[in-house]
Amino acid sequence: MTTEKLDQALTRRGFTTRRLRLRAAAVIVAITAGLSGVLLYSLTNVLGPETVCNGVVSADALHDAFGPGRISEEHGEPAPLHDSGSSCTAVVSTGAFGGHRSVLVGVRSDRNTAVFEAEAGARLFAASANGGSAGGVTGPVAWALLPEGCGTGGLRARVDATKGGSVDDGELARFAVATANGIAAQLNCTQPKLPAPKSLSAPGAQQDLDSGNVCGLPGLTLPGGPSAARGLKQQATTAFAPLWSCDVGTSSAAATFAIGTEPRLRAPDADKDTPEAFGRARWTMGFSSPNNDEVVTTCQGRPTYFKMRLLGNWNLFPDVTDLWKQFLTAGGKAIGCEPIIP
Repeated sequence: MTTEKLDQALTRRGFTTRRLRLRAAAVIVAITAGLSGVLLYSLTNVLGPETVCNGVVSADALHDAFGPGRISEEHGEPAPLHDSGSSCTAVVSTGAFGGHRSVLVGVRSDRNTAVFEAEAGARLFAASANGGSAGGVTGPVAWALLPEGCGTGGLRARVDATKGGSVDDGELARFAVATANGIAAQLNCTQPKLPAPKSLSAPGAQQDLDSGNVCGLPGLTLPGGPSAARGLKQQATTAFAPLWSCDVGTSSAAATFAIGTEPRLRAPDADKDTPEAFGRARWTMGFSSPNNDEVVTTCQGRPTYFKMRLLGNWNLFPDVTDLWKQFLTAGGKAIGCEPIIP
């Protein structure tokens, strides 16, 4: 509104003296300042905390992933994010404007390869292409391994943005890595600090099961041939690092194959303490089949894990020993491993 129009408006409303006009102007300024204050408080983190969840999650990381707003953590939290299973819920809200987005931040660790972290539709990022950052994104959930200085115990940050609104996969991956750095700082194992991932693999597409190249691995075959594969599906990740995973079958009978190529994925097993499995591979955790579904070997000098699960009423692979040998041979070739089976 121009000065002339404001003057005319005040005159129409009876503000005809200088004193009345000054009072009206003061009220307008106060209202404007009040609205600006509400906007500033609701849409930014001015005077708010720089971090939440015991210093693990920064305001900048939250804003980059979930947009502007005030940050906080849910009441009664957090427990220290040091041990596997601990978690904290970070919140980004816009106050008077009703926006409320939250993300569950946690620490996870596994003694075996965490196949569920890399479902067949996952988008992955590998350490070799991302300066040491490794992890993945599946829907609203992302995870990132802690830096190498934190050891190889499978420690990782896991973030669940189911209530976080619409979040880009790349942004969620970067937030997971930032959280991993925050957890590492709490554990005093920050070296090297992880950079934001540059790119993610494409999600794997579900396809009809190929009986001659199960999961896209030449040499991994279905004994019953094409007729046995009729009506069955397969879906595999499009990357082999930090791990590869493939689902085969239906809801009532399924098989999962996985290869872990990143040593940080799990706690290591000493070869001398694990029983022999097939060729150069040994059973992990001191247990052999049928009480175990994972073996370890070395590929290019690095520990590499092969995992296989048969679920439900599964009879397409009647000879499990032969299936293991096929999987180790075909999977080993796919990742450039030295021969595992003589």
